[in-house]
Amino acid sequence: MGDFYDKLANRYSEIRPNYPPELFQFIASKTPVRDLAWDVGAGNGQAARSLAGMYKNVVATDISQKQLDLAPKLPNVRYQQTSPVSTIADIEHDVAPQSSVDLITIAQAVHWFDLPKFYQQAKWVLKKPHGVIAAWCYTPAEFNQSVDSVFARFYIDAKPYWDPARYHLDDRYRSIEFPFMPVEGEDHTGPFKFKTERQMDLDSYFAYLRTWSGYQTAQKNGVELLTSNVIEDFERAWNEDGGGQKIGVFPIYLRIGKVGIPGSQAPRLENGYLVK
Repeated sequence: MGDFYDKLANRYSEIRPNYPPELFQFIASKTPVRDLAWDVGAGNGQAARSLAGMYKNVVATDISQKQLDLAPKLPNVRYQQTSPVSTIADIEHDVAPQSSVDLITIAQAVHWFDLPKFYQQAKWVLKKPHGVIAAWCYTPAEFNQSVDSVFARFYIDAKPYWDPARYHLDDRYRSIEFPFMPVEGEDHTGPFKFKTERQMDLDSYFAYLRTWSGYQTAQKNGVELLTSNVIEDFERAWNEDGGGQKIGVFPIYLRIGKVGIPGSQAPRLENGYLVK
């Protein structure tokens, strides 16, 4: 996916939604120490910017240098390009030593990862027993019944062009592998629901749809998903109440957990996965 995000780096940073303060406040409340956060798949620094206001230091990594070049330059954030096949030795060199990270965040990206390998690295670098990992995704913007009905038909047409990993978003991260213990004050690892909003006109909404990997894949296969008929349907629905700017609501779904001390708790099953 690195090449895709390289090509759309500028549009991605302009069009995609930001994340709400409530999300970061909830996550930070679960980490007793706020010395070091690692934002994985940082992209253009949307999450890193918010983390920088809550954690002493932030390391933000991504395989796309073009995305990182667009991120805000902050005194306590270090941006680092990483390899898509990083080893534990790479993590120690590029990110942090073993058992030194208070929080790992992954915004709209963990479904692309080699999860067993990444979770091994996460457990190695997180503090024990209070290191926290938080992965979240957002689902498509919701406007009103008319616009959302046209979008539902568009989405069905786009589905054949999605990478299979993308379907974890449809499932709101409920079934994604997440072998961690619940954080303090919670009896499960989520998903916990939040939301973010973005004001859009119809042109910016189309621009957002065109940043989708599924849309780009369809184009590579000679298929235009935003046909004239689809555009007309969207225009009709958008203008029913006067058109102009509308508030798009993006639901956000968070999985959050912590590492445990080996032997401190008997193994148990969560969503069909063995958790210690």
